[in-house]
Amino acid sequence: MAVDKRKARITAMMTGKRNSDANHLYGRNIRWGERAIHSSLWLCAALSIMTTVVIVIILGKESIGFFETVALSDFLLGTQWTPLFEPAAYGVLPIVWGTLLITFGAAVIAIPIGLASAIYLSEYASVTTRSIVKPILELLAGIPTVVYGYFALTFVTPALRAVLPELQVFNALSGAIVVGIMILPMIVTLSDNALKAVPDILRQGAYALGATSYEVTTKVVVPAGFSGILASFLLAISRAIGETMAVTLAAGATPNLSLSFFESIQTMTAYIVQVSLGDTPAGGIAYQTLFAVATLLFLITLTLNVASQWVLKKYNEVYD
Repeated sequence: MAVDKRKARITAMMTGKRNSDANHLYGRNIRWGERAIHSSLWLCAALSIMTTVVIVIILGKESIGFFETVALSDFLLGTQWTPLFEPAAYGVLPIVWGTLLITFGAAVIAIPIGLASAIYLSEYASVTTRSIVKPILELLAGIPTVVYGYFALTFVTPALRAVLPELQVFNALSGAIVVGIMILPMIVTLSDNALKAVPDILRQGAYALGATSYEVTTKVVVPAGFSGILASFLLAISRAIGETMAVTLAAGATPNLSLSFFESIQTMTAYIVQVSLGDTPAGGIAYQTLFAVATLLFLITLTLNVASQWVLKKYNEVYD
């Protein structure tokens, strides 16, 4: 009986101490510095959300004005895009196709090279090699996109035309190559992080069963980091879809539905740049196409980002 009373007193004392500590931390005695930091962080988060909301409102308002004049079906399914000329046509498919053509070409170039680089850095490179190669790759992400565009015009296109004389000066192939180079650091970094997160115990277990280094990499490590790798692919593709200056300079401004990478094409972002130069009068239907195209581009990139988050959650592997 005495033991029970003693335990009860100890429990009461500990509970009182915890309540006192909680009151000290969250009550009137909270430090003003912590309160200021908490408020500033909340303000930054609210500002980010409000910025997104304002962008959506502006895009939606101007797009509604556009679709009051042009039918949604004509906009999404039309095959002629000449909003700045007479007779005007507002079928967005040619510039959507140009965007997809550049994105597909960039993905074909960047995904295999990026994944192979990430596997090498994660599984085979020495510490010294990794410390040198990875920062060099990540430096590519800091180069301005307009530099990539001039690089395509002054180096990539002339080099390609030396091999392919029929290649036009402005072409989808050069744009795809430079965009592939641009998204390469994202794929390498995110995939490398996903592979590094795989516990060594899985590797050691596979080696203990007699697996070779190649089998450990392809059948254990890569499948275990699949969610992060796939998410890096989707985020990189989203980045490629939203690329502006490089494709504007390299691929040209000719909206068409051609399957050829050798011809000039126009992407959605390149058209937005064209309208934003100031030659188009504000308030007209041609000016409103800017917001209609921007809204479609926003929805496409938003869908890809949501898909990447869904993939990351669905296939995420949690290790203790």
